[in-house]
Amino acid sequence: MPGLNGLLKKGLGEMGFNADGGAINWFPGHMAAATRAILHRLKLSDLVIEVRDARIPLSSANSHLQPNLSGKRRVVALNKKDLANPNIMHKWVHYFETCKQDCIPINAHSKSSVTKLLELVEFKLKEVISREPTLLVMVVGVPNVGKSALINSIHRIAQSRFPVQEKMKRAAVGPLPGVTQDIAGFKIAHQPSIYVLDTPGVLVPSISDIETGLKLALAGSVKDSVVGEERIAQYLLAVLNTRGTPLHWKHLNNRRIDGIEYEAKENHEYNLKNLKRKRRNQPSRSDLVYVEDLVMEVQRALYLTLTEFNGNVEDESDLENLIDQQFDALQKAMKIPHKASEARLMVSKKFLTLFRTGKLGPFILDDVPDAKPVS
Repeated sequence: MPGLNGLLKKGLGEMGFNADGGAINWFPGHMAAATRAILHRLKLSDLVIEVRDARIPLSSANSHLQPNLSGKRRVVALNKKDLANPNIMHKWVHYFETCKQDCIPINAHSKSSVTKLLELVEFKLKEVISREPTLLVMVVGVPNVGKSALINSIHRIAQSRFPVQEKMKRAAVGPLPGVTQDIAGFKIAHQPSIYVLDTPGVLVPSISDIETGLKLALAGSVKDSVVGEERIAQYLLAVLNTRGTPLHWKHLNNRRIDGIEYEAKENHEYNLKNLKRKRRNQPSRSDLVYVEDLVMEVQRALYLTLTEFNGNVEDESDLENLIDQQFDALQKAMKIPHKASEARLMVSKKFLTLFRTGKLGPFILDDVPDAKPVS
């Protein structure tokens, strides 16, 4: 993809994903301390659950930890499978299998999904259970891949399956990366005693590949304020255009959510933040209609701008011009006032929310590599 690569090196590539900072300091001190603590505890663990984002199965791996993980019993849990393209997911599972690595796609909020993960973990621990009275399972991963959500689901399952003696504390769950900033142990089973360690999400001190850094930012593993919402939205538009994704949205223009009818015709000011998980106030039927209409308008805008575009998306300058046109089209589709200050930032935030909540469809951003040892 020459156009995307050129854009990465030009406008999007003007950033530094390094620990020394420069203009961007994205490796906070607590991550360095947590990395040291994780490496120390890895030596004591009997099995590691490495949680990755199913949308970026390779980019969400912490390469700094991989040498220490390669010699451990490990299960790679591709979380957020509900947001990942199911037509490609099976290819990733096959890839990991050819690399002799246990892998399972999961939804950390689904009891049945987490139960399957636990069954695989117990199977992997069978040979250890016979000789060890206490077992330690460690959960690791980069920020915001769903480690704490997984821990909480394991807790709920453990309470119904095992005679747990201690009152188990739930892990903090939040939409921002880095919510868990300490290493805590939880007893989830008795006879044998099995402890699960939830660790804070840590990134590598430096990312040499700019696109990997942008994928992490798009998935929410790097705070938006570090990279900038507009820059992340530019990258997402570049990916969609070079893949021709909007061209597949033509047949969706007239769709409606089954069983939902309009409750009001007036303009509905619905906050997209309500789409995020764990909101106490669930969206109403009219809210869902509003979001559905917004998604249709966004998809239509991107479809029309791409089909009417006379340039070449493989050309860096043409792609950049197309993205500028699409920002204007998205501003109209989202009904953001033309003279509104920071309108482009508002467009970027809404656009990223729609992507991250799966409203634009399921995606896997990483390409499946040729089978080789997992790095």
